[in-house]
Amino acid sequence: MEDLKQLHDAILVGNNKLSREVTEKALAQGVDPQVLVQQYMIPAMDEVGRRYEANEYFVPELLIAARAMKASLELIRPLLAERGAEPAGRVVIGTVKGDLHDIGKNLVAAMLEGAGFEVIDLGVDVAAEKFIAAIKERKASMVAMSALLTTTMTSMKTTIDAFQAAGVRTAVKVMIGGAPVTEKYATEIGADGYSSNANGAVALARKLAAA
Repeated sequence: MEDLKQLHDAILVGNNKLSREVTEKALAQGVDPQVLVQQYMIPAMDEVGRRYEANEYFVPELLIAARAMKASLELIRPLLAERGAEPAGRVVIGTVKGDLHDIGKNLVAAMLEGAGFEVIDLGVDVAAEKFIAAIKERKASMVAMSALLTTTMTSMKTTIDAFQAAGVRTAVKVMIGGAPVTEKYATEIGADGYSSNANGAVALARKLAAA
């Protein structure tokens, strides 16, 4: 049997070639894909997040670890879908209307995937209507919105108001983040939570999913 700890370690150091290789071999040998995700991949990404919090890892390390995790996830996701395995939650994520910044949003999306969430990434400059359509089509339980500019932060409130008007606000938990965003602002606009970084966003998403 393939040494599955190699999968954990490959993600931790960002070796996407090895993570894919170990995953391929493990699946060929009949290892349950859920075991790979729950016992090796999620703990690896949790450790990546811990190292980031401790200033042992920085954004580049997060990105390459996320890339290695995604290399494995590409092989596993179709198998989980086939058997109807439910993700930790379905998160629609996007940078709000008028804002074209995506590094922070991409990082949060990757870390959420690594934590077992299904992520529907709408990209940048996302209008409220696009968020609403994705919530309805994908039966999402959560929305994550990002803004990097003070001038585009207001789109977060506009989007939450649009959720209310469309009757989908009660169906989803809303989390927000981005450089100018604060906990106070999240409360003011009626969001369910705020995080200043990708690791915190994962902890928040888990908390909201369990609520």
